[in-house]
Amino acid sequence: MMTDDATTTDNATTTESTASDDVAQKLVVTGTPGTGKTTATEQLAADTDAEIIHLNDAIREFELYSERDADRDSLVTDLDAVREHLGEWRGILESHLAHHVDADRVVVLRCEPSILEDRLRDRGDSDAKAQENAESEALDVVLSEAVENHGEGAVYEVDTTDREPSAVAAEIAAVRNGDREPGVGAVDFTGYLVG
Repeated sequence: MMTDDATTTDNATTTESTASDDVAQKLVVTGTPGTGKTTATEQLAADTDAEIIHLNDAIREFELYSERDADRDSLVTDLDAVREHLGEWRGILESHLAHHVDADRVVVLRCEPSILEDRLRDRGDSDAKAQENAESEALDVVLSEAVENHGEGAVYEVDTTDREPSAVAAEIAAVRNGDREPGVGAVDFTGYLVG
Protein backbone atom coordinates (compact mmCIF):
# COMPACT_ATOMS: atom_id res chain seq x y z
CA MET A 1 0.00 0.00 0.00
CA MET A 2 1.37 3.42 -0.86
CA THR A 3 1.69 5.96 1.87
CA ASP A 4 1.41 9.70 2.06
CA ASP A 5 -0.28 11.83 4.69
CA ALA A 6 -3.43 9.75 4.30
CA THR A 7 -4.41 6.15 3.68
CA THR A 8 -7.93 4.76 3.35
CA THR A 9 -10.72 2.82 4.90
CA ASP A 10 -13.67 2.36 2.62
CA ASN A 11 -17.08 0.87 3.22
CA ALA A 12 -18.33 1.42 -0.34
CA THR A 13 -16.82 2.74 -3.52
CA THR A 14 -19.50 3.88 -5.91
CA THR A 15 -18.64 5.81 -9.02
CA GLU A 16 -20.42 6.95 -12.10
CA SER A 17 -17.95 7.76 -14.86
CA THR A 18 -18.99 9.76 -17.85
CA ALA A 19 -16.35 10.88 -20.32
CA SER A 20 -17.65 13.18 -23.02
CA ASP A 21 -16.40 15.71 -25.53
CA ASP A 22 -17.40 18.53 -23.17
CA VAL A 23 -15.34 20.03 -20.37
CA ALA A 24 -15.24 17.64 -17.42
CA GLN A 25 -17.10 19.15 -14.48
CA LYS A 26 -15.45 16.71 -12.05
CA LEU A 27 -11.83 15.95 -12.91
CA VAL A 28 -9.65 13.86 -10.63
CA VAL A 29 -5.85 14.08 -10.68
CA THR A 30 -4.39 11.12 -8.82
CA GLY A 31 -1.23 9.08 -8.64
CA THR A 32 1.29 7.68 -6.22
CA PRO A 33 2.68 10.28 -3.78
CA GLY A 34 5.52 12.18 -5.46
CA THR A 35 4.29 11.94 -9.07
CA GLY A 36 3.66 15.69 -9.27
CA LYS A 37 -0.07 16.10 -8.63
CA THR A 38 0.11 19.18 -6.42
CA THR A 39 2.77 20.91 -8.52
CA ALA A 40 0.92 20.29 -11.79
CA THR A 41 -2.47 21.37 -10.45
CA GLU A 42 -0.94 24.53 -8.97
CA GLN A 43 0.47 25.29 -12.44
CA LEU A 44 -2.97 24.66 -13.90
CA ALA A 45 -4.70 26.94 -11.38
CA ALA A 46 -3.53 30.08 -13.17
CA ASP A 47 -5.04 28.90 -16.46
CA THR A 48 -8.44 27.62 -15.36
CA ASP A 49 -11.57 28.89 -13.69
CA ALA A 50 -12.10 25.48 -12.06
CA GLU A 51 -11.71 25.20 -8.31
CA ILE A 52 -8.62 23.18 -7.39
CA ILE A 53 -9.33 20.99 -4.35
CA HIS A 54 -6.30 19.55 -2.54
CA LEU A 55 -8.00 16.60 -0.88
CA ASN A 56 -5.17 15.77 1.55
CA ASP A 57 -5.48 19.30 3.00
CA ALA A 58 -9.25 18.82 3.46
CA ILE A 59 -8.69 15.44 5.13
CA ARG A 60 -6.46 17.07 7.73
CA GLU A 61 -8.46 20.31 8.11
CA PHE A 62 -11.89 18.68 8.44
CA GLU A 63 -10.65 15.55 10.25
CA LEU A 64 -11.90 13.16 7.56
CA TYR A 65 -9.96 10.26 9.02
CA SER A 66 -10.60 7.51 11.53
CA GLU A 67 -7.15 7.19 13.09
CA ARG A 68 -3.45 7.89 12.75
CA ASP A 69 -1.22 5.05 11.53
CA ALA A 70 1.86 5.59 13.71
CA ASP A 71 3.97 3.06 11.79
CA ARG A 72 3.44 4.92 8.51
CA ASP A 73 3.05 8.37 10.05
CA SER A 74 -0.16 8.85 8.10
CA LEU A 75 -3.86 9.35 8.62
CA VAL A 76 -6.31 6.53 7.86
CA THR A 77 -8.83 8.32 5.67
CA ASP A 78 -12.54 7.66 6.02
CA LEU A 79 -13.69 7.70 2.39
CA ASP A 80 -17.35 7.82 3.35
CA ALA A 81 -16.63 11.02 5.31
CA VAL A 82 -14.66 12.38 2.33
CA ARG A 83 -17.56 11.73 -0.04
CA GLU A 84 -20.02 13.33 2.36
CA HIS A 85 -17.74 16.35 2.80
CA LEU A 86 -17.33 16.80 -0.97
CA GLY A 87 -21.02 16.39 -1.71
CA GLU A 88 -21.80 17.40 -5.29
CA TRP A 89 -18.35 18.82 -5.86
CA ARG A 90 -17.17 20.43 -9.10
CA GLY A 91 -13.66 21.31 -10.23
CA ILE A 92 -10.31 19.54 -10.11
CA LEU A 93 -9.71 17.21 -7.18
CA GLU A 94 -6.10 16.33 -6.46
CA SER A 95 -4.81 13.54 -4.17
CA HIS A 96 -3.38 10.05 -4.25
CA LEU A 97 -6.86 9.06 -2.97
CA ALA A 98 -8.96 11.15 -5.38
CA HIS A 99 -9.74 8.21 -7.67
CA HIS A 100 -11.95 6.81 -4.89
CA VAL A 101 -14.63 9.48 -5.49
CA ASP A 102 -17.13 10.06 -8.27
CA ALA A 103 -15.61 11.83 -11.29
CA ASP A 104 -16.15 12.43 -15.00
CA ARG A 105 -12.50 11.81 -15.90
CA VAL A 106 -9.47 10.55 -13.97
CA VAL A 107 -5.89 11.58 -14.73
CA VAL A 108 -3.34 9.19 -13.23
CA LEU A 109 0.12 10.74 -13.02
CA ARG A 110 2.99 8.24 -13.25
CA CYS A 111 6.71 8.50 -12.53
CA GLU A 112 9.60 6.06 -12.97
CA PRO A 113 9.95 4.42 -9.52
CA SER A 114 13.65 5.09 -8.85
CA ILE A 115 13.13 8.78 -9.67
CA LEU A 116 9.97 8.79 -7.57
CA GLU A 117 11.89 7.24 -4.68
CA ASP A 118 14.52 10.02 -4.92
CA ARG A 119 11.81 12.72 -5.01
CA LEU A 120 10.18 11.32 -1.89
CA ARG A 121 13.47 11.12 0.00
CA ASP A 122 14.31 14.69 -1.09
CA ARG A 123 11.04 15.93 0.40
CA GLY A 124 11.79 14.21 3.71
CA ASP A 125 10.08 10.83 3.53
CA SER A 126 11.81 7.90 5.23
CA ASP A 127 13.66 5.33 3.13
CA ALA A 128 10.98 2.74 3.95
CA LYS A 129 8.12 5.06 2.94
CA ALA A 130 9.90 6.10 -0.28
CA GLN A 131 10.59 2.48 -1.22
CA GLU A 132 7.03 1.39 -0.43
CA ASN A 133 5.62 4.10 -2.68
CA ALA A 134 8.11 3.30 -5.47
CA GLU A 135 7.05 -0.35 -5.35
CA SER A 136 3.38 0.68 -5.46
CA GLU A 137 4.14 2.78 -8.53
CA ALA A 138 5.91 -0.14 -10.24
CA LEU A 139 2.90 -2.35 -9.49
CA ASP A 140 0.41 0.17 -11.00
CA VAL A 141 -1.58 0.31 -7.75
CA VAL A 142 -3.27 3.68 -8.30
CA LEU A 143 -3.81 3.07 -12.02
CA SER A 144 -5.43 -0.31 -11.32
CA GLU A 145 -7.71 1.16 -8.66
CA ALA A 146 -8.68 4.03 -10.96
CA VAL A 147 -9.59 1.65 -13.79
CA GLU A 148 -11.50 -0.60 -11.39
CA ASN A 149 -13.47 2.35 -9.97
CA HIS A 150 -14.08 4.32 -13.18
CA GLY A 151 -13.46 2.04 -16.18
CA GLU A 152 -10.76 2.36 -18.84
CA GLY A 153 -12.84 4.83 -20.85
CA ALA A 154 -12.54 7.48 -18.14
CA VAL A 155 -8.86 7.05 -17.19
CA TYR A 156 -5.94 8.99 -18.70
CA GLU A 157 -2.39 7.94 -17.83
CA VAL A 158 0.32 10.66 -17.95
CA ASP A 159 4.03 9.88 -17.45
CA THR A 160 5.60 12.80 -15.55
CA THR A 161 9.11 11.32 -15.28
CA ASP A 162 11.02 13.72 -17.55
CA ARG A 163 8.40 16.44 -17.97
CA GLU A 164 8.15 19.96 -16.67
CA PRO A 165 5.15 20.73 -14.45
CA SER A 166 3.80 23.12 -17.10
CA ALA A 167 3.74 20.29 -19.68
CA VAL A 168 1.96 18.01 -17.21
CA ALA A 169 -0.54 20.80 -16.46
CA ALA A 170 -1.17 21.15 -20.20
CA GLU A 171 -1.90 17.40 -20.43
CA ILE A 172 -4.35 17.69 -17.52
CA ALA A 173 -6.05 20.66 -19.22
CA ALA A 174 -6.35 18.65 -22.46
CA VAL A 175 -8.05 15.83 -20.55
CA ARG A 176 -10.40 18.27 -18.80
CA ASN A 177 -11.32 19.94 -22.09
CA GLY A 178 -11.95 16.63 -23.88
CA ASP A 179 -8.98 17.15 -26.21
CA ARG A 180 -7.25 13.87 -25.37
CA GLU A 181 -8.36 10.26 -25.71
CA PRO A 182 -8.38 8.01 -22.64
CA GLY A 183 -5.45 5.66 -22.36
CA VAL A 184 -4.01 3.21 -19.88
CA GLY A 185 -1.24 0.64 -20.01
CA ALA A 186 1.27 2.66 -22.01
CA VAL A 187 3.59 3.03 -19.02
CA ASP A 188 5.46 -0.02 -17.72
CA PHE A 189 7.67 0.30 -14.65
CA THR A 190 7.79 -3.38 -13.68
CA GLY A 191 11.51 -3.47 -14.46
CA TYR A 192 12.05 -1.61 -11.18
CA LEU A 193 10.90 -4.70 -9.29
CA VAL A 194 13.43 -7.06 -10.92
CA GLY A 195 16.29 -4.64 -11.52
